[in-house]
Formats: sequence, C-alpha cells, structure tokens
Amino acid sequence: MLIGVIADDFTGASDIAVTLSKGLPGEGGLHTTQYLGIPQQPADTSVEAGVVALKSRSIPAKQAVEQSLAACEWLLDQGCQQIVFKYCSTFDSTAEGNIGPVTDALAERLNAQRVVMCPAFPAMGRTLYQGHLFVHDKPLNESGMEHHPLTPMKDADLRRVLQQQTRNAVGHIAWHKVNEGSEPLRQAITRQGGSERILLLVDALNENDLRTLGQACEGLPLITGGSGIALALAHNFIVRGEAKGHHAGVAAVAGPEAILVGSCSGATRGQIDEHQKLHPVLMIDVRDVLTGVTDANRLVAFIEQNQGRAPLVYSSGTPESVKQIQQEYGREKVAAALDNLFGDTAKKLVANGTRRIVVGGGETSGAVVSALNLGALIIGEEIDTGVPAMVSQGQDPIALALKSGNFGAKDFFARALNTLRGD
Repeated sequence: MLIGVIADDFTGASDIAVTLSKGLPGEGGLHTTQYLGIPQQPADTSVEAGVVALKSRSIPAKQAVEQSLAACEWLLDQGCQQIVFKYCSTFDSTAEGNIGPVTDALAERLNAQRVVMCPAFPAMGRTLYQGHLFVHDKPLNESGMEHHPLTPMKDADLRRVLQQQTRNAVGHIAWHKVNEGSEPLRQAITRQGGSERILLLVDALNENDLRTLGQACEGLPLITGGSGIALALAHNFIVRGEAKGHHAGVAAVAGPEAILVGSCSGATRGQIDEHQKLHPVLMIDVRDVLTGVTDANRLVAFIEQNQGRAPLVYSSGTPESVKQIQQEYGREKVAAALDNLFGDTAKKLVANGTRRIVVGGGETSGAVVSALNLGALIIGEEIDTGVPAMVSQGQDPIALALKSGNFGAKDFFARALNTLRGD
C-alpha cells in the first residue's frame, strides 16, 4: 500500500477513493479499496491505496483523535508512505473540532512539521481564495452551511476557524503562489514555519491548482483536505514507477434494490422531488420514528412492495423543520433514532435478498454501512462527481453507492441504481 486515507465519514471516504482510483486522465490511478472502519486483518497485497472510513466527524474530539490514530497505525503497518486526512469540502466542524485536533494528533505521530490543508473541490463549486472558503459564488457562511444541524459553519475565513481548533500555528499560501507551479509551491511550503509545526491553508480555484498542489505535496508524510487534494497523488507514484496506473472496472450486481435517504440538503431534496415523478417514494415523519409509530418493518414493507420500480424512503426536511424537531427532542436523540432506523432497515433488506442499495447523506451512509458490517468495498466506476459504485467482497456481493448530501445531478438516484445494475 502506497497511500493511506483516514476519512471522517463514509461518503467522503468513497469520494476520495474514486479520486485515487481514477487518477489523472489517460494515466489511471491506484488500485483502491475502501474499508468500513479499521480492519482487523492485513490488506490484500494488490491494494495500492487504502481508505479507512470512520464515522468521526461529529463525535467528541477525543474519540475522533483515538480512532484516527488507530486507523493511521493500521495504514502504516500496510506500508503507506503518505497519509491523507480527508474531511468535507465545506470544512464541517465546530469550534472544538474535529479537524484541528485530529490533524494535530496525526502530525505529531508522523512527525510532520508542515501540513498542507485544502478542502477545495472545484467540481462541486468549493474553492479556497485568500483563506476564505466559497461554495459557488457565496461565502461558506452564506451558502446554507450556516444552518447545518450538526456542524453549522458561521465563518468563511478558515484561518480563524482552524486556529480555534488547533494548538499549532496556522499559515496561508495564496493563490498567486499556487499559480506559479508545483516547484515554486513546494519551495513556499518548505519555507513556512521554520522549526515550528504549522498547518498551511493553501488556496485553490480550479482542478489545475489541485494538480499543482498534489505534485508539490510529493513526499510529505501528511496532507489533509477534501477529495480534490488527491487528484495528483496517484500521479506522483506512477511517474516514479511505484505504480502502473489502474483503471477501475464496472460494478454490476443483480437483485432487488432500495434507496435510503437521510440528508436535508437542498440538492438532496431536489433529487427526491425529481425521483418521485416516476418512482414510488415514502416520506418518514421523524416524530413518528421517535414515538415508535414508524419502524424498520414499515420501510422494508414499502420497498419490497415496490420492487422493480426503484423505491425510495427518506427522512429529509427543510433546515427549519429539522431544527424544530431537534429543539423539541434533542439533537442526539433525533440523530440516533434515524441512524438506528436506517441501519435496521438495511439489515432487514439485505437479509431478505436486497443486493443494491443507494444511500443519500453522510450520517445515513455511516449508519447503513456500519449496520451491514461489509468490511471492505472494491471501488468501481464513478456514477457522478465524487460518488463511485462500490461492491463488497465475497460470494454474495452487495453493491452500494453512498452520496454526500450536496452531491449528484437531479436524476442521481435512478442513475445510481442503473450503474449498480450494470446498465
């Protein structure tokens, strides 16, 4: 294994996994496997990039640090030369963490004095300029992320956000230096901080900037960011002859199907509206879940009654309605109830023969894959930007697509099932 990734949620893990698997156009990427939690056994020797998916974005910082360090140890044991800490391209975190504390701990373990940090993902409209994060044409704190139910982002200046979370110095490398090319950028990174450890936010406005940044990061023991930061990491190993360039195959699994959605993002709500024009859709009332009126058996019955028609069940709502329910019942109680509901539903569906599952939302994806306990997933072709088809190992494989809330075109759900089917 050459590159090891520690991802703080499951959809983000698949996002960076497909980036490493795809590599640069015409060149190919690395043979990539995504692990659902920290494996208890060595990786297959064919794996060149291993992505450990944790559910650590919103848990207490101490637990996130412990889990991330444990994942790092396993990846180092597999021979990884470079570790990537992957978080969301909207820098989802609170004043307490978890991005800063995890980065600090990994930097200390890896003796990394200069840690590049870049959440930019231009293909999804996320860019970093003068240290400020933008979502399309809006600053982060005006993009809708200020209403996120778990990690509301109130400040677009990531230098201020990060400094609240870290015990290390925070620096910034502006876009004009990135635009000069990978070698000048490498030198700029080297000059920062002196003997003091420093976390460096690096601007990026387009994919060319991310390729430049990736090449400039060659040899750094630790880098952090969104999936875009991995665009050129495979290239570094390919040009050195340590990897040949892998081209992902198509994942195709036959059998019953289901779509489970728990994201309240605007993009996901639009995708649900589009899907229900042609397919059966069931809305879940969160209060009914909390009071026991709705359970996994009801969801399973709906999906199985509508087999062959791409059935979808969802608990999405507007940010205002979600906030009201959280205030009424408590944020943790609401989150736990929905996680348990979707996890139990997935387990029952698979036990009854469902073999293709599309999941919308990071927290929901984490609940589903944790419940299914699939172990490792082979990365297949990209369904939509940042979302690969994935297939579990073994004689009776399960095909999955895990979509972050804001990802995917309007017809994503139907297209994802078609891809998993091999159409």
